Formats: sequence, C-alpha cells, structure tokens
Amino acid sequence: MKKIIVLFLMFPALMQLQAQSEDREAHREKIKALKTAYITQELNFSTKVAEKFWPIYNEYEAKKKDLHMREHVNMDLSSPECISEDQANGMLQEYLDVEKEEYLIKKELFRELKEIISAQDIIKLHKLEDEFHKKLIKEYRAKKDRDQTQEE
Repeated sequence: MKKIIVLFLMFPALMQLQAQSEDREAHREKIKALKTAYITQELNFSTKVAEKFWPIYNEYEAKKKDLHMREHVNMDLSSPECISEDQANGMLQEYLDVEKEEYLIKKELFRELKEIISAQDIIKLHKLEDEFHKKLIKEYRAKKDRDQTQEE
C-alpha cells in the first residue's frame, strides 16, 4: 500500500520533470528557428543556396553540441579542491581535445561552405553567429531582470 501511495506522490513530480524537459527542447527549437531566420535574412540566401547551406551548417551545429556535451560530462567544478591532480590533468586534456576537435569541425565547415558561398559570406556568418549569441544573452538578462523585479 505504501508503494502505491509513494507512486501516486511521485507521479506529478515525474510529469513536471518531463514537462520541463519538453519545454527546454521546445525552447531550443524556437531559438534554432530564430537563428536560422536571422542568418538566412542577413546573408540574403537564395532558395538554392539555402538548400545546400543548411544541411552542412546543421551538421556542424550537431557536432559542436556533441562536443560541448562531452566537455561538460563529469565536470562538477563546484568544489575543484575535491578532485585529485590526476583528475584535473585528465580534465585539462579532455578540454584541449575538445577544443582541437572543435577547430577541426570548424575548418571542415569552412571548406564545405566555400563550395557554395563566398569567403566574405563565411566571415559574415561568423560575425552573425556572435551577434545572435549576444542578442540572446541580452534578452535572457532582460527577462531575468523583469522576473526579479516582478518577484519584489
């Protein structure tokens, strides 16, 4: 009987966690769509170029996401003094390996993109990514400030 009660008490919490996970994924998809629209508009892609560009770019983004996930696995740095020197050296090596792989996938991206867009557009793309990221952070901070103001 106690197990059934515990299950009934845990079910809403599990549903809440799943809803949060789905909300995060929906939020990521919304950001991805905004970024896609922003880059497409700013680079003024034709349909033909966009059809070639986005599969290459999306593959790059997926590889980059995987690298960053790998980089952050087992990196609880809330208390760095609790790790050994060997563990710290291993973490540093993993960080360097990830950075090297990120460089290699970016190099591959640029090589592939040069077949469909100009080097100037690739430089502009890099700038647009930075601008989009800065706008995203600015929006996040503004929302956080609004939320804090409403709580007070």
